[in-house]
Amino acid sequence: MNYRLLEAFQRLFDGKRYIHRDSSLGDWVARHLYEDLFGISKSTLLCDRIANREHVLNVANKRKGISARRGDGTFGEGIPGIVAIVETGFDVARGEIANVEIGAEVKILAKAMIKQIDRVISDLKGQVEQFHRGAGNPICIGIVGINSSAVCTSYEGERAFRTDGKRHKHPEAEAAEAEARLREHALPKFDEFLFLRYRATNEPPYSFEWTDYLDTFKEYGAVLTRISRSYDTRFGP
Repeated sequence: MNYRLLEAFQRLFDGKRYIHRDSSLGDWVARHLYEDLFGISKSTLLCDRIANREHVLNVANKRKGISARRGDGTFGEGIPGIVAIVETGFDVARGEIANVEIGAEVKILAKAMIKQIDRVISDLKGQVEQFHRGAGNPICIGIVGINSSAVCTSYEGERAFRTDGKRHKHPEAEAAEAEARLREHALPKFDEFLFLRYRATNEPPYSFEWTDYLDTFKEYGAVLTRISRSYDTRFGP
């Protein structure tokens, strides 16, 4: 079997230029978490609610009546009387939600990781607080991609910025420290936390590889199973 989230993440880099300032990329990756939860069918309760379009992936920037940032992938109970959007190729419908049952936040670290790590940690911790605003006990998921390539290039318009190993360290020199700091300061705030370890230079021909695909596959599968079990416990009748 293949996991859609892992495929979606890989497609951000594989064969094309990755644009790090595109805020929609986290949304796109997180969306596939719910497709995978439906696909593995470990929670009959969750799958039935998805199939009946009663519980949906949020498309708005906030829950109705609650001032809170929605996160990259926010799933909950749909508003009665509001028709959900069903898109070709997706099982999980989208619409406005009244509460949060599962919230996911995605961060992708490609280069200059230590320079931005404090902000990333702050954003992750802050998003957990946002998920908990209003009634409910949401399952909070953190997903962070960490690059460990020998070199990496980022782009601002037509300008390219390549790591040089001196002033701008290569990803392989920063990956371990970035993960360690995330484990210490961000991971404890979440119910589940997934590291997506990869290598991508972001240079032609724009190749991509997982540092250990089998390990990532197993870690993600375990996360999906635990989310499914937690959903039954927290949101069952």
